[in-house]
Amino acid sequence: MNPMVHALSMAFAMFWEILWALILGFGLSAIVQAVVGKEQMTKLLPDDSPKTLAIACGLGAASSSCSYAAVALARSLFRKGANFTAAMAFMLASTNLVAELGIIMVILLGWQFTLAEFAGAPLMVTILALLFRTFLTKHMIDEARAQADRGIAGRMEGHAAMDMSVTEDGSIWQRIRSAKGFTAISHYFVMDWAAVWMDVAGGLLIAGALSAWVPASWWNRFFLTGHPQLAKWWGPLVGPLVAVLSFVCSVGNVPLAAVLWNGGSSFGGVIAFIYADLIVIPVLNIYRKYYGAKMMVFLFVTMYVSMSAAALVIEFLFQALGLVPRGRHARIVEASISMNYTTVLNIIFLAIAVVLLWRFFATGGAKMLRMMNRMPEQLRPAAHAHAHAH
Repeated sequence: MNPMVHALSMAFAMFWEILWALILGFGLSAIVQAVVGKEQMTKLLPDDSPKTLAIACGLGAASSSCSYAAVALARSLFRKGANFTAAMAFMLASTNLVAELGIIMVILLGWQFTLAEFAGAPLMVTILALLFRTFLTKHMIDEARAQADRGIAGRMEGHAAMDMSVTEDGSIWQRIRSAKGFTAISHYFVMDWAAVWMDVAGGLLIAGALSAWVPASWWNRFFLTGHPQLAKWWGPLVGPLVAVLSFVCSVGNVPLAAVLWNGGSSFGGVIAFIYADLIVIPVLNIYRKYYGAKMMVFLFVTMYVSMSAAALVIEFLFQALGLVPRGRHARIVEASISMNYTTVLNIIFLAIAVVLLWRFFATGGAKMLRMMNRMPEQLRPAAHAHAHAH
């Protein structure tokens, strides 16, 4: 088979395998976002106490999985007065504790990886908070706030600022079933898809190419599979660096994680790789715009340490509990469409997606799509002044 065709075939196979799960995950995320307002988030994040960080993780889990939108929303919360550490905890949770990520990981990697992801993410936030308390100074925060208040645009500013949530009286179920709720769900669903489709496509194409072109022997040497004890330490250290160089973030890095696992990466190395979607090169450049070069370097170093340390703890904990899969059988299959449960689920969820798309465009969604990358007026530099720092 032609090498290019082989790579595209592998990419399509993975896409077909996870399509229904992507639609389900984004649907669940849209429902949660539709009943959780963003305006109240800032008030819930006043400091870096354990309670506030737990709330930040909960709010992040209820938010979008798009890395760029998460970064933009974290800056928005910070500019409106949220504690910087809490805003960063929210950002990490927005890409590491969301439903769609867990579902995709179950499909491609197995439930053990999903459990490890969700167990390690709060640990990563805790380590990051401790590093911030030790090394982050008030002067650094003041400099970051001054830079943030300049309002330099990153990516997905409009998407991050959008708040279609239905928060009036009534039970959550009543809000979801209402006409406004249906509209809000459709808007969040489509906007989230529009925000991440390039990352998903990029991740699938890279994963397909690496799976088809890079021999297993190369991966085995790279991940030191001939030295099992050393590999357990090496994986969490090198996993985030592979992510930085891959440029892939959001849920798009899960297919590539499957390739790394099949190629010999340690369990913790795969987890560290998935955590690292918020330190890929394009995101680091946005940190530089948002908070300045000094804070960008500080965020990279502290996040890298937090991700590697949390993944290393998960590696040894899951080894001790016997939860690390013995085989390396991540779902990377050749392209084929047959009438099996995957195809049936894809048909069902594609029909649901069509309904949500219809509602989206019937309620002014096209205009919102055009505003996804525009800086909202209320976030421009002259809009707010902040007299306090955290």
